[in-house]
Amino acid sequence: MGSYFVSDVTPIAAVPSQRGEGLLDVTVRLWCAELLTGSAWVWDAVRTGRLNRQGLWHGLDAEGRRAWLSVALWSRRYQRRDRPQDAAPGQVFRLDGRQVVDADSFYCALGEAVNGPGGYFGWNLAAVDDCLRGGFGARAPFTLEWHNSGESLSRLMSNDAGDKDTGAFFDVLLEIFADHDIHVALL
Repeated sequence: MGSYFVSDVTPIAAVPSQRGEGLLDVTVRLWCAELLTGSAWVWDAVRTGRLNRQGLWHGLDAEGRRAWLSVALWSRRYQRRDRPQDAAPGQVFRLDGRQVVDADSFYCALGEAVNGPGGYFGWNLAAVDDCLRGGFGARAPFTLEWHNSGESLSRLMSNDAGDKDTGAFFDVLLEIFADHDIHVALL
C-alpha cells in the first residue's frame, strides 16, 4: 500500500501466537521521519477504499495538506495498481482551482486532476518536473485546463506563505510545463 524508511523499531508487547506453538505476536512501535502528523486518517482512507471521490483534501489546513501529499507520494504505486501505464499523450486534464490557496493545495489539485482522488503528481517544483518525465500518470504532451485560475492565482498572491515568492513560483511552474510541451489553459 505504501512504504516509508523505518529508522527505529521498539517492541512494546509480545504474546503467544494463535498461529502456532513457539510463535509470538509482537507489537512494535515504528518511527520514521517521513510519516507526517495528520497522515494516519489518509492512510486509513487509502487502505479501506474510502479515498474514492474528488476534494477530500479541501478542508485541510496547511499541515494537513502536506500530510496528504506525503501519503499521495508514498502510496502512488498502490493507488495506480489497476492502471499502471501513463495516460496516452494528448489528454486533457482539468484542474479545479477553487481550493488552491498555496503551493501545497496546487499540488493536491494537480495530483487529483491527473490521477484522481488522492493522486500524486508532485509536491514541489522539482517533483512536478520529474513527474512530467513519465511514470507518474501522464505522458507529454497534454493539456492542463486550470479552471478558476484567476481566483486561485489571486489567492496564491495574497496568501504568499513566508519567504516564498508566489509570482516566481508561478513563472517557474509555467516554464517547467512549457519545457515538457504541456499546454496550460488558464480558464
